Amino acid sequence: MGIIKNEYDVEGCSPTDTYLDIAGKHISPNIPVYGDETGAVPGESFTIGNSLYARIQRFAGKFGVEPRGIERVPEDERTDKTLAKAGTMWLAANMVVSSFAIGALAIPVFHLGFVDAFLTILFINLLGITPVCFFSTFGPVFGLRQMVLSRFFFGWYGVKLIAIFNILACIGWSSVNVIVGAQLLHAVNHNVSGYAGVIIIAAATFIVTLFGYKVVHFYEFYSWIPCFIIFLIVLGEFAHSGAFVNIPMGVGRPETGSVLGFASSVFGFATGWTSCAADYTVYQPHTVSRVKTFAWTWSGLIFPLLFTETLGLAVATAMTFDPETGVPTNSYAISYTNSHIGGLLAEVLFPPLGRFGQFCLVVLALSIIANNCPNMYSVSLSLQVLGRRTQAVPRFIWTFVATLVYCAIAIPGYSHFEKILENFMLVIGYWLAIYEGIALPEHFFFRRGITGYTIADYTSPHLLPPGIAAIVAFCFGVFGAVMGMAQVWFVGPIGKHIGEMPFGGDIGFPLAFCFAFVSYVGLRRVEKGRFGR
Repeated sequence: MGIIKNEYDVEGCSPTDTYLDIAGKHISPNIPVYGDETGAVPGESFTIGNSLYARIQRFAGKFGVEPRGIERVPEDERTDKTLAKAGTMWLAANMVVSSFAIGALAIPVFHLGFVDAFLTILFINLLGITPVCFFSTFGPVFGLRQMVLSRFFFGWYGVKLIAIFNILACIGWSSVNVIVGAQLLHAVNHNVSGYAGVIIIAAATFIVTLFGYKVVHFYEFYSWIPCFIIFLIVLGEFAHSGAFVNIPMGVGRPETGSVLGFASSVFGFATGWTSCAADYTVYQPHTVSRVKTFAWTWSGLIFPLLFTETLGLAVATAMTFDPETGVPTNSYAISYTNSHIGGLLAEVLFPPLGRFGQFCLVVLALSIIANNCPNMYSVSLSLQVLGRRTQAVPRFIWTFVATLVYCAIAIPGYSHFEKILENFMLVIGYWLAIYEGIALPEHFFFRRGITGYTIADYTSPHLLPPGIAAIVAFCFGVFGAVMGMAQVWFVGPIGKHIGEMPFGGDIGFPLAFCFAFVSYVGLRRVEKGRFGR
């Protein structure tokens, strides 16, 4: 028997229906009143009837599992009034070993000095988190998930392409992250095999995301605290060791290429949450201040990113390599070469702290849970956006399926193709700049702000943009990314002229954004004039 959605299926809503606002007054679905119930789906509707879908939802509901997927949240169910959660969500997701590793890349990979690397971390993070903060403010206003909101930018059918990219990103980065966590567990206890470490972290992540929005926020509200304490211990022990070296910055074309390459890594990590930003504010009342939501999200992002990446950068300055052969010449460099970021952290913690240092490394390994929770929660929503049939599968089932998939990738990837997987994820990461290059002009130029959206349209393909301009602009953005990228697999014709050959300099993100932005503005004017929507 198939899983059949009940009569509240949002893909089946009629755009001509009338709705009641909070006061019970009938309103037109075409009036943008952002406190009404236009297109909203009551929570109790998921358990109505005797379909397999309803029976599964009733069973899951007994354990407190969130039944809602991509359906719009009614105002009376938006009970999340703690604005601080908009900040702690991202505070926990970024107070992790993955962001520490981003900062550490500046020395062994990009050969930067301390000051130029720090300035790159500072300014690129300020730029990268801005779209995340901006789109987080859409959640309370509309009560819609980020991928559903994207229908207003890409159209009913075009958004399915965006959802596919988001699914690849969520599953791919979850695989990369869980491999890093498993490596840390193995570094502490060699009896914990790679596949065991993957399963431990993935299972814990699944339990949190299984229950949904409230439990994810509850976990993230507190999970950053032990990680922050451990990072403070790392800071203290490393400062006490006296191993920090203020490496001078370089000059000329090699420096340009190195800064751009490092900036690309930092930007990709910071802006990576854009595609799921509104997912974690949809249960906030529409009356909350957009400025406050932006400010809390900004604070929750900028502090952990600057702190952990700068700490990773500082610790990495202790590594020394032979300038001719690249062979590691001290214990920090040897540990990093042999065991990657886990070895570097072990070098700081193990000698002075012994078993307690091992405990600290275990805590940092488990920080991957907080890092992967947004991926695993949001990937289920992206899967539901793909079509009526995928939406008819409850969110928590998709979470389980996605967990199995990324475990199936990470377990063999741990031993055989970790670098291939990571390089692939870095290549597809450019799509986020393209997404922003299309979504932002649509919001500011064509809808002219929040009041330009008609909420009821989100369920109506014929009222949403056709999506032709967005898809063509997306292709232009891909072309820009290819022209400017400088990755292990490929260096674009523009990228190779920036920096030192053969590495070049990575300007894939800015070119992807600019190509998408400029082409979309022109094409969208034509499209809107032709179709009127």
